Amino acid sequence: MDHPPPSDERILSAALRRFAVDGLSASLRRVAEDAEVSAGLIIHHYGSRGALLEACDRRALEVTRREKSSLFAGGSAELFAQLAQTTRYAPVVGYVLRRLQAGGPLAVELVGDFAADAVEYFADGERAGTITPSRDPQARAQVLTEMALGALLLQLPAQRDQLDLEELPAWFEQYSARIIGPILELYSIPLLADRSMLDAYLAATQGDDPAPQTTRPPAGETS
Repeated sequence: MDHPPPSDERILSAALRRFAVDGLSASLRRVAEDAEVSAGLIIHHYGSRGALLEACDRRALEVTRREKSSLFAGGSAELFAQLAQTTRYAPVVGYVLRRLQAGGPLAVELVGDFAADAVEYFADGERAGTITPSRDPQARAQVLTEMALGALLLQLPAQRDQLDLEELPAWFEQYSARIIGPILELYSIPLLADRSMLDAYLAATQGDDPAPQTTRPPAGETS
């Protein structure tokens, strides 16, 4: 006989879904109703709304770290798209979008954690020969993460009051179909014909570029 999840886990699951649907200002009473517990039990387990949100942050990071291993081409946005296709992960994806939309210190920390993970799997790609080494791996990962998430938030369907988790997979499918081709082209074929602008910038701000020269295919060609 299957036993129901403990009350703290039911509360956390309900909170992820409710905050995803209604935003981070959703009432704890609604969370309690969804979890079929009393509002007082939420305070007993988590102490405050802030602590519950921090627990949701930790769960979202756990899920994305566990599922990201082979997804580097589309960055964070592609990871969310893949997760959203699985029904059980839709609340996590919706919550992450709401957290990023709300901003604040925890959102900054969340982006930083995604960027730190990106450094690791970009390094794996460099060792495998599928990704070009960077003169500044941390900065590259941070910028690519911010670009991916920023573009995602511009199109976020939850700009309206409620986010429909049932529609989220289809929305991500349409979004991915529109952006993945251009992203892969941008990553695979240099936008600039040579590195003269980079060299001029480095000379003006940092002196000589310490990074090794890398060979990339001419514009319009792929390796």
